[in-house]
Amino acid sequence: MSGSAHVGRSTVLSGADVVLPTGTVKGGRLIVEGERIAGSAREDAAVIDLSGHWIVPGFVDMHNHGGGGASFTSGTAEEVLKGVRTHREHGTTTLVASTVTGDLDELARRAGLLRELTQQGDIAGIHFEGPFINACRKGAHKEDLLRDPDPAEVRKLIDASHGTARMFTLATELPGGLDSVRLLAEHGVIAAIGHTDSTYEQTLQAIDAGATVATHLYNAMPGLEHRAPGPIAALLEDERVTVELINDGTHLHPAMLELAFHHAGAHRVALITDAMDAAGFGDGIYHLGPLEVEVKEGVARLVEGGSIAGSTLTLDTAFKRSVTLDKLPVESVVQAISANPAKLIGVYDQVGSLEPGKYADLVVLDAAFDVKGVMRRGEWITSPVKA
Repeated sequence: MSGSAHVGRSTVLSGADVVLPTGTVKGGRLIVEGERIAGSAREDAAVIDLSGHWIVPGFVDMHNHGGGGASFTSGTAEEVLKGVRTHREHGTTTLVASTVTGDLDELARRAGLLRELTQQGDIAGIHFEGPFINACRKGAHKEDLLRDPDPAEVRKLIDASHGTARMFTLATELPGGLDSVRLLAEHGVIAAIGHTDSTYEQTLQAIDAGATVATHLYNAMPGLEHRAPGPIAALLEDERVTVELINDGTHLHPAMLELAFHHAGAHRVALITDAMDAAGFGDGIYHLGPLEVEVKEGVARLVEGGSIAGSTLTLDTAFKRSVTLDKLPVESVVQAISANPAKLIGVYDQVGSLEPGKYADLVVLDAAFDVKGVMRRGEWITSPVKA
């Protein structure tokens, strides 16, 4: 590589395979002007040679509880920013902070802190995962804090978020579930079906009411049965639904990932991390909300009961795994890891693809699909050029 790592008024990233919405341009170039992607370069533009590399849009994670040893569910603002920085170094330039089940007043207070970080542009909004979920599919959520999805309580959290709530995960089969879905749809907030014991028919009712996302498909819901297809079949077959997938090698068998991409199509998949504090940090004892978690060999499980408790995944690992092990086309993975989540959370006009006018959020990958550089809003988080 040659050139300067500094991104000034006009910089040309040249020679890489650039993944655009229309397809991959081999040996192409991308022009950055300030914070934005530009359509043309100035004569005095700096040139960075990235031959032999890929340039893909910055990753967009719509379901993430923390990283770098820091929790989005309980940490201070500075701790949340530490977690955000960790994920940025791994290519996630846009991130929605996810909560876990807690006392309703505590969640409203949490929304206040996360709302401020959203308004500052540090995160892209709030995802409330719990407390409106089914106890029999609770996963790493404290059972005595679970509650039916009362629309009035859902509205309380919407109001506490002041326009920054992006998604609620609900067990829509519970009393108040369908009314809560309708309320969320009216307010432009995603209703996601998850931690659910819903039947096939109940799931279709929730989709008709306005649910548009499946929270970590396959996990924390009934499996596919030949006479009781359950929520998975309904969520995969309905074109109105985008399915989240955690591709970390623990949550899903590769065949189930392939099934989702094949049956739903890349345009209806969102690759997520569901990360907790240990992502990008290491093994040890952590807390996910009020519950103690042990991370051993990169797998997070509750100390009591042994349930999987989120993941230690970063999206660069999900990207590489999807392309190299699962043999998915790079363009399909880009769609699932950048464009689709950006569209869902309402920021595709600014991020999620490499198009003139959008923020210069991008990831430089080498031929083995390892991250070599991350740019956010025209500034290198990690530079592909050695100083």
